[in-house]
Amino acid sequence: MGLLRAGLEAEAYDREYTNRELVARLGGYFRPWLGRFGMIVLLVTLFSLAQTGAPLLAAQGIELMTGAGGVQALESSAIFLLSVALLVLGVLTWAFNWARRLLTTMLIGDIVLALRLDGFSAAMNHDLSFYDKYQSGRIVSRITSDSDEFGRVSVLVTDVFSQLLLSLMLFVVLLTIEWRLALLVLMLAPVAFFVSNLFRDIARRITQQSQRVVANVNVSIQDAVTGIHVAKNFRREQGIYEEFQQVNNQSYAINTWRGIVLATVFPTLTFFSSVGTGILLYAGGYSVSQSIITMGAWYLFINSLDRFWFPMLQLSAFWSQFQAGLSATERIFALIDAAPVVQQTDNRATERLRGEIEFVNVSFRYSEKEQVLPNFSLRIRPGESVALVGHTGAGKSSIAKLVTRFYEFQEGQVLIDGQDIRSLDLKSYRSHLGIVSQTPFLFAGTVTDNIRYAKPSLSDVEVETIARQIAGGEWLETLPDGLQTDVGERGARLSMGQRQLVVLARMLAHNPAIFILDEATASVDPFTEAQIQQTLDLLFHNRTSIVIAHRLSTVRAANRILVLRKGEIIEEGSHEQLMAQGGHYAELYNTYFRHQSLEYINAHPETRQLSY
Repeated sequence: MGLLRAGLEAEAYDREYTNRELVARLGGYFRPWLGRFGMIVLLVTLFSLAQTGAPLLAAQGIELMTGAGGVQALESSAIFLLSVALLVLGVLTWAFNWARRLLTTMLIGDIVLALRLDGFSAAMNHDLSFYDKYQSGRIVSRITSDSDEFGRVSVLVTDVFSQLLLSLMLFVVLLTIEWRLALLVLMLAPVAFFVSNLFRDIARRITQQSQRVVANVNVSIQDAVTGIHVAKNFRREQGIYEEFQQVNNQSYAINTWRGIVLATVFPTLTFFSSVGTGILLYAGGYSVSQSIITMGAWYLFINSLDRFWFPMLQLSAFWSQFQAGLSATERIFALIDAAPVVQQTDNRATERLRGEIEFVNVSFRYSEKEQVLPNFSLRIRPGESVALVGHTGAGKSSIAKLVTRFYEFQEGQVLIDGQDIRSLDLKSYRSHLGIVSQTPFLFAGTVTDNIRYAKPSLSDVEVETIARQIAGGEWLETLPDGLQTDVGERGARLSMGQRQLVVLARMLAHNPAIFILDEATASVDPFTEAQIQQTLDLLFHNRTSIVIAHRLSTVRAANRILVLRKGEIIEEGSHEQLMAQGGHYAELYNTYFRHQSLEYINAHPETRQLSY
């Protein structure tokens, strides 16, 4: 089992719930549908009554046939009435069962829908640091696969309730036939529950492992599909297949073991019920021979006994399957209840932002061993554009992440227009932010759809007006179908430069008060860089901008340049001022930026050819 447990550990945010806690919480999802649930209970009751009536009518027929006059004395009207009654009872049983299952399916569908919505809402509201720690494929598995498992088991709940009600009714019938035999049945019934209880813990543990291994399979498929371009580039298709095969084999082994455990419950219970039936057959036959009960009563007892044992066995076997449903809901609730790292002290709405940003003695670290910003202070004036430069790990992106409130800082304050960022309503605050990352993300659809994503109310004419502000609209001529060009999955049908231009157009449509540019020109050609730079001039105008750039043109466009090293500002000023100082910025310029300058290109014409 060591191999089977590999990679199946619980996530750090997982927690254990008692059965009572889980059932009580699930009750909250059933509460809005109490009317429908009451109808299901009524139909279950009628269905159980109809099933109970069948053996009673059959026993009555046997009593008539074995009466004093035998079959000859039996009136034809009695035969007809019994036949009609059994036919009607059969039709009613089918109708009640069909209606009950229909309403049950609708009820469970609504509950699974609500459960998935809550799980998805929790996933959307978790901080970005949550996704740094946990794989998205595992999170998706909780929302989809685990909710499906809960739905399947929930359907069993009504079946079990039906069987329980049927068992109670049949036991009453057994008591009326022969109370001594009925008490013997009652003495044997706890054996089934004792045996099923032995499987309870192992069933829950193996089900948890099964759900985790399904999450591993989802992760493997997601990584393979999203990384297929890299895999084909390095001819790693076979390697990916072998990795998936290993995960799939693990899933096969775990789920086979789970199937063995769950499949063992019912045969074991059937064995003990057969022993009990044998005992009761002997006791009942002896009672008939001693004229304690009649032949019809004995038939009714044996017929009812079989109907009694089946729901009892299902009730017992269900307990192990019920643990699977509880395990599934436990994983979903753990996702919902995972405590957010980013904690707000208030939820003040932000109607308008001037764009003043101030860091006051802020200390930030991703982990105890990874101090990024030690006692960091900075003030950015409203409408000012600031460029952050420095080596990798200097803290540039961390500053942007704290402004967007995607991560929690440990000490100090971040003030927005003089207000503590922790006191703002995040949804309202983030509606005033615009972020463009180095790797632009586009949603499947047209260019128009992606520009309109920031502001769904925009008309096609307004979208085109915004798009033509980008580089004078020349870039639209490079699109096969203009603004109606399908961008493909993640924008794969467009070049990197085209994707960035679409993202910038989306940002113009959004018109944020604070604009954050994270190395957006690092992976484009010089011609597209020039087009992007024209757009950046529009975006920088009359709004606060934070620029993380590796391109000289973007750095020079900023009002102020901050040079970072190990989370500290070591130099600041304009490009000319910093070059005159001959410090760290001058070193960065000579290492990374100098070859991008017009002076360098004019002095080395061969680079102009290489650039294009």
